[in-house]
Amino acid sequence: MVSTTLRRIVSPCWKPSVEGENSSSGGVGNGRVDGLLWYEDSGEHVAGEFSMAVIQANNLLEDHSQLESGPISSFKSGPHGTLVGIYDGHGGPETARFINKHLFGHIKKFTTENHGMSADVINKAFLATEEDFLNLVREQFETKPQIASVGSCCLVGIICSGLLYIANAGDSRVVLGRLEKAFKEVKAVQLSSEHNASFESVREELRSLHPDDPQIVVLRHKVWRVKGIIQISRSIGDAYLKKPEFNREPLLPKFRVPNSFEKPILQAEPAISVQKLRPEDQFLIFASDGLWEHLSNQEAVNIVNTCPRNVFGGSGTYPQSNVRIGIRHGC
Repeated sequence: MVSTTLRRIVSPCWKPSVEGENSSSGGVGNGRVDGLLWYEDSGEHVAGEFSMAVIQANNLLEDHSQLESGPISSFKSGPHGTLVGIYDGHGGPETARFINKHLFGHIKKFTTENHGMSADVINKAFLATEEDFLNLVREQFETKPQIASVGSCCLVGIICSGLLYIANAGDSRVVLGRLEKAFKEVKAVQLSSEHNASFESVREELRSLHPDDPQIVVLRHKVWRVKGIIQISRSIGDAYLKKPEFNREPLLPKFRVPNSFEKPILQAEPAISVQKLRPEDQFLIFASDGLWEHLSNQEAVNIVNTCPRNVFGGSGTYPQSNVRIGIRHGC
């Protein structure tokens, strides 16, 4: 359920809607609209239950979210699982929309070829989605150059055969609520790391990848940015920071990097982790940075844990997990 506490936290961020979709999600369609808030209180998926919420804060909604549950290969016989995707767009909605339409198809294709889910399957699906989008940019660049400056963070979680796969490229975050039986409390466990230049580890990674570029990260107005332009170091899209062929006219000068480059400045390859689901794992919260700028991990877990919700019976040989997709907004 969408709690009054959460409504209070995000309400200062609401702005008039000019254009854009309230939400985009696969596998669900029973949502409700309350002003600029789109939400679905509860639904059932292969591994348990879910809820979703989206708050539009910008004039144009650049973000998309997705939940798919059922066969995750080309065969209905399996394997079965649940995919959750948070696609936090920037510069426009095109990349997030493209990921929403194509990533899951690539995951099903590579799962079929691999005869099962794996980290390699997810990595291949990310890179194939990236390549397809760059081909789209190549086709449209001369008539629609702005598309070269559009990108999206991409956070994906897959529950399959008792395993939880987390893949992240960007600065969205997934947090697990885990029951600590000794203290009878649900504690927050962060399962992903952000690829944001505000973290020293990310700046060091960029410097090691680009040892000959002293301007690979620049502190501008007290904010660390990659090439002084963007905070994230990994994304889908942002073609002008990955392929020199797009860092030129007719793309506007304000989007172009002053000096030429050979190696991609940003990466599309996700960081992937795999872990077994445990009986004490209560729920997962997937959200873009807009939520985490306002809530700590533990505050978000406390809201979900104390919020009334229906309980659905789980199935299969792994513990039931409640997949919660958090509020996304552009404040």
